[in-house]
Amino acid sequence: MPRPSLSRTLALSLALAWAGAAQAAVLTIAQPADIRSINPGVNRDNTTDGVVLHMVEGLVGYREDGTVAPLLAQSVSMSDDGLTYTFTLREGVKFHNGATLSSADVLWNWQRYMDPRSDWRCRSDFDGRNGLKVTDVSAPDARTVVMKISHRSAVFLDSLARTDCGMTAIVHKDSVGADGNWDKPIGTGPYQFKEWKRGEYVLLTAFKDYAQPPGAGDKPDGYVGAKRALADEVRFLVVPDASSSKAGLVSGAIDASQITNTDVAELKGNPAVAVMTPHDATKHTLLFQTQDPVLKNVKLRQAIAAALDIPQVVAAASEGLGELNNSAVHTGSAYYKEAEKRAYRHDPARAQQLLKEAGYKGEPIVIYANKRAHVPSYQVAVMAQAMMQAVGINARIEVLEWATQLDRYNTGKYQISSFTFSSRIDPALSFEQFSGDKTAQPRKVWDDPQAQKLIDESFLESDPARRQALFDQLHALMLEQTPLLVLYNGADAWATGKRVQGFSVWEGKPRAWGTSIKP
Repeated sequence: MPRPSLSRTLALSLALAWAGAAQAAVLTIAQPADIRSINPGVNRDNTTDGVVLHMVEGLVGYREDGTVAPLLAQSVSMSDDGLTYTFTLREGVKFHNGATLSSADVLWNWQRYMDPRSDWRCRSDFDGRNGLKVTDVSAPDARTVVMKISHRSAVFLDSLARTDCGMTAIVHKDSVGADGNWDKPIGTGPYQFKEWKRGEYVLLTAFKDYAQPPGAGDKPDGYVGAKRALADEVRFLVVPDASSSKAGLVSGAIDASQITNTDVAELKGNPAVAVMTPHDATKHTLLFQTQDPVLKNVKLRQAIAAALDIPQVVAAASEGLGELNNSAVHTGSAYYKEAEKRAYRHDPARAQQLLKEAGYKGEPIVIYANKRAHVPSYQVAVMAQAMMQAVGINARIEVLEWATQLDRYNTGKYQISSFTFSSRIDPALSFEQFSGDKTAQPRKVWDDPQAQKLIDESFLESDPARRQALFDQLHALMLEQTPLLVLYNGADAWATGKRVQGFSVWEGKPRAWGTSIKP
C-alpha cells in the first residue's frame, strides 16, 4: 500500500489539531469522506444524507421502529379510498432565514422536485414511472396541503420520509439562486448551514428558533423525536483514515466517529472514549443466481443454507456485534415478529443429503466478494467457502473491486455474491429491493410469481395486521425457496470522546441533536 503524501498527512494533522482547539465550542464528528452536495436527495450518499438531514425536514419522517409520523405536518389524514392525503401543517415553524412555513412553500418545493432539471433522486417514485403517480397537489389554505395519488399505496408516506430522498425536504425558495441553480439549504432543521470547505469539513450552527414537533418527548426517535440543538456548532470533519479517527478520539481532537469493528475491544478498555454499536436496516447477504445451471436447483441452494453455521458466520464477520436475522424485515421494525425469527438450521448431514438429491457432481461454485471497509463481504465469503467445502461443495472465492462486483450484480452475472443492501425501512420496500422479473431487471434476485403477488399486495394494503400476514407469508416462502440468504442487519461501531453526552446514531447516520459537550 502506498504511503500517504507528506502534505496530506500534515494537512490532516493540522485539521485534527485545529478541531481539538475548538472543542470547547464545537462538536466535531469525523466522517470517512466528504459529502457530495448540500442539495437534499440530489447527488447524495449515506454520508451526505447524515449531514444534510440536520438542516432540513419533510412533512413526515421515520420513527425508530420504521413507522412514519408527522414532522412539519401536525397531522396527516387519508381518504377512505386511499387516494387523497391531507397534511395539516404545524403552526409557527420557521425557516433558517426567519420566514414562516406555509402551504405555498410545500407547493413550490413539490414543483421543483418534479422538474426533471432538479435531478431529484426520487422523482420516478412519484411521477408514474415506478407505478405510483401524484396526480394533483393543492393548498386550500395556508396550513393545508392536499396530495392525490393514482392508486392506493401503503408506502406513499414512507417514500416521502425516505432519507435517500432527503425526506422530501421543504426548504425556503431562497435556497435556489436567481439563476434557478441550487445555492444552499434554508431549511427548518435544528442546525443551519454555515460553511462547506470541500475536502475538509462542513460547519453547521444551532438554529435558535427551532421548534420541537408536538409530543416529541425528551429522546431522539428516528427523525421525528426530540431534536434539540444543544451544541452551538457541529463540524463534520473529513478524516479518511480510520487510524487517524481513532487517534483523534483518544486525544480528544474528535468527539464522535465511526470505528472499525476490530477496534471495539481495544477502545472499550480506554477510559477516554465510550463505544456504541447501533444496528440498522442494511442487509448483509449471500445472493444466489437462480438462473445459473447449477444453482437453479432449489435443493442445492437449500444444501448451502444447511451447510452454513450462520450464527458463527455472523459472529465472525461482525466481530461479535451482529445479530442473526434471516428475514428481509429488519430486527428494529414494528413488523419483526415471531414469524420473522424463523431461521435456517445448521445441519451438515442434511446438506450432504440435499446435495445427493440435487445431483451435484462437484461443479465449481464461485463466490464474488469485495474488501471494502465497513462491509463484511470478504469475511462472509471466507466463512461460507470453508463451511461449503466441509460438506463437499467445490466453493471458490473471487475478490473483485466494488465497481466490478456491482456491475456483475446489476447484470445478474454471478453464481453467489457476498453483497450488502442499503437500508429499506418498510418491509415492502425491503422485499422489493431484491425481488422482481429478471428479464426486465437482471439485478433482481428473487423472481417468483407467488412472491411478487404477495409483495404487490403489501404495497397496496394499509392495514397493519393484514400487512403483517403478508410479510409472514413472504418470509416463510423465502426460507423455502432460498433465492438468497439474509444473514444479519448492519452492526457498525461508533465511539465518542468523554466530554460528549447524548450522541446517537440511526441508520448509519450520526444525530448531533440531543448531544451536549462539556468544555
